[in-house]
Parts: sequence; C-alpha cells; structure tokens
Amino acid sequence: MAKTSKWSFPENLQPKSDEVQFDLAAALDAVVMLHSEIPEDAFTASILGTERLGNGVVIRPDGLVLTMGYLITEAENIWLTAANGAVFEGFPLAYDFSSGFGLVQPLGKMSLPALERGSSADCMTGDEVYVIGHGGRGHALRARLIAKREFAGYWEYVLDEALFTAPAHPQWGGAAVLDSSGQLIGIGSLLVQEQVDGEIMQANMIVPIDLLEPILDDMLKMGQVNRAPRPWLGMYTTEERNQLIVAGVVDDGPADRAGVQQGDQVIEVAGQRPESLADLFHCIWRLGSAGIEVPLTLSRQGEVVQVRVISGNRADYLKKPQMH
Repeated sequence: MAKTSKWSFPENLQPKSDEVQFDLAAALDAVVMLHSEIPEDAFTASILGTERLGNGVVIRPDGLVLTMGYLITEAENIWLTAANGAVFEGFPLAYDFSSGFGLVQPLGKMSLPALERGSSADCMTGDEVYVIGHGGRGHALRARLIAKREFAGYWEYVLDEALFTAPAHPQWGGAAVLDSSGQLIGIGSLLVQEQVDGEIMQANMIVPIDLLEPILDDMLKMGQVNRAPRPWLGMYTTEERNQLIVAGVVDDGPADRAGVQQGDQVIEVAGQRPESLADLFHCIWRLGSAGIEVPLTLSRQGEVVQVRVISGNRADYLKKPQMH
C-alpha cells in the first residue's frame, strides 16, 4: 500500500489556522490519498501506468470523493487513505471526459468532513487560494490564482476557462483548491507552463468546480453524463509555432485506422481551417457525436493528404469497473 511521503512545504508557505477564515483542520481531513491499480492490458496502462497515486476530496457526508478521472479510469482496485491512516476500498462511480472529473464511492464509512463547494466564477486573478493535498498541513500550500483562460490538452480535451495557480507542485492531481473562505473552487489536474507578464513560469492547471454541479446527478445515477459522446479520433495533436502537428496516434484507434501518421500537420477539418488546438477539437465536435465521419486535410512531407476518419466513442476502449 502506498504511504504518504515525508516531504513538506516550507513553513512560510503553509496556511496557518490563525491566519485563515475557515476550519483548516477540517479542510485537511477532507482530502484523502487515492491509490489505484490498473490491469496491465488496460487501454490507458501504457500511457498513465498501472499504479496511480493522487488525491481525492470528500464532497458529501456519505464520503463521496471527487478526484481527476485519469487517476481512476480502468482501475480494478482503489484505496482511499484518510489523514489518520485509516484505509478504505473505493469504487469508481464515474468519469466525465469533458470536465475530467471522476467520482469514487468508499466501500465503508469514512466519517470524514466534507468540503463545501463554492464558485470558481467568483474568483479573480490575483486572489489568494489554498491548495491542499493529503498529508496534513505540510502538504498544504498558500498560492495565488495567476490566470483564468481556455485550456486545450493533446488528448482531445478542452476547458473553456481553466484556473491556474502558483507556486506549482508536480503532484497536485486530485488536490483541493479552496478560496479565502475555505470553499472548494477546483480540483488539481496538471503541471503546466504559463506565461505571466511575459515570463514563463510553472503553474498548476485546476479544473473549476463550477463544471461539476450540472453533471453531478447524471454521474451519480448513470456513471456518465446524459449527453451524446463526442467524436474521438485517438490522435495526439500539439500546437507548434502556429501549426497543429500530430505527435502520435493510438494504436488501432480511429485516426490510426484511417491512415493518419505521426508528424502530419492538420490543415483543415471538414473544410474549416482550425486556428488553435482548442479550435481543432471544437471543429471536430461540431460535426456530430461519436461515430461521425471526420474529413481531415493533412500536410505530409510537403504533400497534401486527404483522410476520412470514422470517429469512435472513447469510453468503448476502456475497461469497465467491476464490483468485487
């Protein structure tokens, strides 16, 4: 079983009970360590690994845990560790590809405090925030919200307005981000580079909590959101010097089967020239739901290549959770 490491932030970067406007001890107790085990033959095993370690946040009195979906997708075992060392088995209830959120239900009574949800829309760039991982005050950080902007990930993922915090830490997956009143405004996702006032700095990309409320009931009832799945190509695309370059394709995925190759430059989607990575995905998603044909115009070693990709549903490629 994974154990909490002994590192801690410098004392001057940690929040202190007498300096915050909320119950810091309860907030620390509401964050659990999440350890998941994934089969070696799982679709995401080669990309995300067969053991994943991160955080989760208790958001309801019944112990429901909110985390990032990449930590739990295809997991056959999930373990939740409370601040007092108690360990509980968890079941992966849901993963929403659009937001990136995942839900875990503990299979046992954890009796931990739940964090109240606030609104990321009410937060302003420059606000002081608190990022809390499992492990007590030594794993909690006073930080700043340094940006709110669109974010696009090469794995066919877009947030219209993500949050970015600094100082950065590489292990904030599933961590809680709180506003000055102690309300949950986001869940930690990735370590990224962000430009602030012309300077490149490391930051953490945070998924805003406002994305959860409209989809929570569906995730709890059905394990997914009640909407048509977006078309998925299995095409890892990056933005380099204003060009959209295919960095890789999923083996036997839709793009691979259509003949898309690593190094191809994406010129057009169904006759439309995408202006950015986010725009590329929006051009694809506007064509319809999963299964729609996606015409791509590519540049390959100076030659124009036309391909037609029969898109798929990403969920169909993943192992489904099994009750033990």
